[in-house]
Amino acid sequence: MTEQLVRTSTAADVVGPAPRPSMLTYGRLDLRRQLRDRFGMFFIVGLPAFMFLVFGLGSEDRVGSGNVAMYVMISMAAYGAVTATTGVAGSAATEQVMGWGRQLGLTPMRPLAFVATKAVIAMVVALMPVTLIFGIGALTGARGSWSDWVLAAALVWLGSALFAIYGLAMSLVFRGPNATGIASGMIVVLAFLGNVFTPMSGLLLDIGRLTPLYGYAALARFPLTEGYLSSGGRDPLWLPVANVLAWTVIFSLLALWGVRRSRARV
Repeated sequence: MTEQLVRTSTAADVVGPAPRPSMLTYGRLDLRRQLRDRFGMFFIVGLPAFMFLVFGLGSEDRVGSGNVAMYVMISMAAYGAVTATTGVAGSAATEQVMGWGRQLGLTPMRPLAFVATKAVIAMVVALMPVTLIFGIGALTGARGSWSDWVLAAALVWLGSALFAIYGLAMSLVFRGPNATGIASGMIVVLAFLGNVFTPMSGLLLDIGRLTPLYGYAALARFPLTEGYLSSGGRDPLWLPVANVLAWTVIFSLLALWGVRRSRARV
């Protein structure tokens, strides 16, 4: 009997309790999953890089303290970064709505840790198009002062966090498996309205100044352009800053409302 108990105890010690995913483990696995999504990575990295090569390559005309190539480079890097943060953050909300949150509730990972992990993953993925497109720009003729490069890259990357809130809010408002696709699709429309793809003027420019991507892209390009527009005129620094702050508040309130609505339905 004693020998049998010893054998049982030894076996239990070897096997041990079933492993449960930690924050670091989940983050590593989810990041790997994001990077293996070839379709998603094409729109995050491949498409913005291709658009820069088409519209920015060889554009030597002067813009601010640099050239058109750098202007386009910043715009395309911004588009890739917001596509990344929107998709990753949106998938976090969708996973919660579709029941994955209940599975995570059985693990040691707390909801706050889950959100923090997704935020880190979103920013890591957003760094990829910024790094690639800025690298291509440096090799193909994008010109600007060293401060333009550093400040623009930092503003593009850090500012994309706004669209993590946007992706979270839209996925909570449009609950369902297609919510992230809706949020990502709207980014294309917002990029046109936000003066990211093509310079606007007149009434379209006035409308565009009220859209979320306008302030973000204008702020990222400010070190290069100092707010001067290709169509004439100039945006003072307070305008893109106010735009970003206002939309941060709006998206945060939408996300909060979506969370409360989802809890009310439980």
